[in-house]
Amino acid sequence: MGYIEELRQLVGHRPLIFVGSVVVIFDEKGRVLLQQRRFPNGVWGLPGGLMELGESTEDVAKREVFEETGLRIDNLQLINVYSGPDQFIVAENGDQFYVVTVAYHTNQYQGPLKIDETESIKLEFVYQDQLPEKMVKSHRVILNEFFTK
Repeated sequence: MGYIEELRQLVGHRPLIFVGSVVVIFDEKGRVLLQQRRFPNGVWGLPGGLMELGESTEDVAKREVFEETGLRIDNLQLINVYSGPDQFIVAENGDQFYVVTVAYHTNQYQGPLKIDETESIKLEFVYQDQLPEKMVKSHRVILNEFFTK
């Protein structure tokens, strides 16, 4: 059982603050790696996840990308930090939380793509103008902000 699951046993569904990282990974053609997530309901998003005790945000990014995609990433460049009332989430099970998300980008990765079938349906590199409609809202905001700089 991880840190978050242990916290939830103590506090139930009450709002908590979590820190996480996501990564915009570009291939040699300038496409972005997206992950079609099992939860919630096949929505597309960026690889990433929540911090465990003792991790830096860079550690989170590298661990989560490896767990979800099989890729080892390097040379993370900060995009922005996202926080505030618009980062409030209620999970399907009723858990409430605010997320502080640190977004990075990189084009340096190694390894073949390998799906973690417990979390993902599909991994795919897509061009900016081919982003799927059904995306995690905050991830679309991150991508839109990144592409308009």
